[in-house]
Amino acid sequence: MAGGMMKLVECVPNFSEGKDLWKIDEITAAIKNSPGVSLLGVEASGDYNRVVVTFAGGPQEVREAAFRSIARATELIDMSLHEGHHPRIGAADVCPFVPISGVSMAECVELAEALGRDVGNKLGVPVYLYGEAASGRWPERESLSEVRRGEYEGLAERLKEPEWRPDYGPSEYGDGIRRTGALAIGARKLLIAFNVGLNTSDVAQANKIAKRLRESGFVAEKDGKRVRVLGRLKKVQAMGVPVEGGGTEVSMNLMDYEVTPIHVAFEAVRHEAEERGIDVVGSEIVGLVTKEPLLMAGRFYVYVYAREGSDVELIEAAARGLKLVKFDVKSKVIEYAVGLDG
Repeated sequence: MAGGMMKLVECVPNFSEGKDLWKIDEITAAIKNSPGVSLLGVEASGDYNRVVVTFAGGPQEVREAAFRSIARATELIDMSLHEGHHPRIGAADVCPFVPISGVSMAECVELAEALGRDVGNKLGVPVYLYGEAASGRWPERESLSEVRRGEYEGLAERLKEPEWRPDYGPSEYGDGIRRTGALAIGARKLLIAFNVGLNTSDVAQANKIAKRLRESGFVAEKDGKRVRVLGRLKKVQAMGVPVEGGGTEVSMNLMDYEVTPIHVAFEAVRHEAEERGIDVVGSEIVGLVTKEPLLMAGRFYVYVYAREGSDVELIEAAARGLKLVKFDVKSKVIEYAVGLDG
């Protein structure tokens, strides 16, 4: 860095493989061996059958590493054989760019467009731009859940719809797309993937909690008509899923932590669970997170633990209040992981 703030972009690609460690190692090696980037996290789930990879670096270096990992994933993963609980449309399922420091959202949109062109033209994979990369052009594609609607199994039919023609890459379904599926590439604000574990094996109960909380809510019968009842939490996506060991969890995407902070989401799940006689047994942040949402939670929980102090101490208070598992400050918080703090 020469005068000014370091240019730092986070990239969080999700790949549809959570069980075969050799394939996961091959995909992440493409990132590790790319110059100018730091591999910050690799979190695989056998239940979801996906791996969430987090890395960061300079804008162009991140784009090149993303392309290399996507290319390797499309070589190794056959979507026609894939099964898993998490929504997905492709071997390399989603690839967002997130501005962290010294980089604007507009620059991340440019990265998404450039990567989309390369993936579509060089790898023959249909690419949909989403989030800020679709803003103003395809409003219906701003939401990742809309891009994923119908999932991989519905891709052949969706490609026939003129309004769902890919931004880049082929639009006619064939053997290549049958194997690779499609890919959503976008630019967005920090998203927090946050799972709250419950001490029940009843997935229907976990789903009821998710439906009550997520912004889109649920459809109910009222006066003989089907009406949508909106959920309690704005900018939140949620679903109930089973996990290994017989439990369940409410799996959430917090799309804007300034609208719904992480501690607000956690306490809402706890409240809904308690009303059903269910206990929260822990929570997990999937991937990495920046300091601020944890500091916000720490300021909330500090009154519970009657402790004030440094940023690290506030983050530790947040971890206790949120019952976080598999959480280490130096590896889970982006600023510490890349050496910007501490």
